[in-house]
Amino acid sequence: MTDPARATVVPVALGSRAYEIVIGADLIAAAGAELARRFPGARYAVITDETVAEHHLDRFTAGLADADLGYSTIVVQPGESSKSFETLASVVDGVLSARLERGDLLIALGGGVIGDLVGFAAGIVRRGMRFVQVPTTLLAQVDSSVGGKTGINTRHGKNLVGLFHQPSLVLADTAALDTLSERHLRAGYAEVVKYGLIDDPAFFDWLEIHRGEIFAGGPARAEAVARACRAKAEVVRIDEKETGPRALLNLGHTFGHALETATDYDAERLVHGEGVAIGMVLAHEFSARLNLASPDDAVRAARHLAAAGLPTTLAEVPGGVGTVDGLMQAIFQDKKVKRGRLTFVLTRGIGKAFVADDVVPELVRDFLADKLVG
Repeated sequence: MTDPARATVVPVALGSRAYEIVIGADLIAAAGAELARRFPGARYAVITDETVAEHHLDRFTAGLADADLGYSTIVVQPGESSKSFETLASVVDGVLSARLERGDLLIALGGGVIGDLVGFAAGIVRRGMRFVQVPTTLLAQVDSSVGGKTGINTRHGKNLVGLFHQPSLVLADTAALDTLSERHLRAGYAEVVKYGLIDDPAFFDWLEIHRGEIFAGGPARAEAVARACRAKAEVVRIDEKETGPRALLNLGHTFGHALETATDYDAERLVHGEGVAIGMVLAHEFSARLNLASPDDAVRAARHLAAAGLPTTLAEVPGGVGTVDGLMQAIFQDKKVKRGRLTFVLTRGIGKAFVADDVVPELVRDFLADKLVG
């Protein structure tokens, strides 16, 4: 078991909202003692889903009991469908029924869905409670657990209802990744690759060399998580509310979210990281089409993602992705749209992403039409 005192610690410097990301093996079992040390006298509501509960809930709550911490548990259905008003209401009701006070904490034990849902609940219950992220997927450890973006989905699109609410602590247990299916490990890896493609070509070079070791576990996996967390922490420090450079973290997400909407958030067909993988390739290909980047960079990005077992084309989505009109409708619901103008994260090459305002919709439509035919 990793002693939290010896784990890798990545600070997120946000003044009065600052917190730490603690990265190490078997932190789930050690969480009780760590929480007791950091938040003396607090009680907890541990929120998770049925799948995560089967693997981790007993170990986590045993640690709370050993530390003599009061807690209740709330277990929801797994999957993207739980990012809904209905599930949010059930979580809020569970927290209030447990009589937690404003100074107590919610625990998000799970992947990105649980983190987004619990963070949103924490932000609105009693006008704001503290919460701790305990991400159990690679995607959540390197992306969604850090930065305070929370929310739920609606029929109009993904993450359209939510708020910024920073956690008080992130405990990233790298050993928890051993319980993931190969598919979900690959999906999380897409978010790791994203940091290299945005502004760190040396990291992308490193990933091309160490991809196999990351999937096998061990030091390379922990290093990849730490490097990704440091990259995100720095962006969040500069632009907490996504008014500027933080938008770069959405590389591939405008296309990817549209694909998730087109597949009705059906995890059998497409999970978030797979949508992001396709979206990042599309962003590079669209950039090449606009003569902003070399087609060779798009090929290189696609080759690496494909080698990791990720889909890179629209044709690889089971059941298809619908029509151009449907995809464009979803793209126009993206949170980065301003006064009806499209904003995309595009690139001038590997590690050279930038935010492009006022992208001509007809060019996006023509591009997608060609990709659907191809």
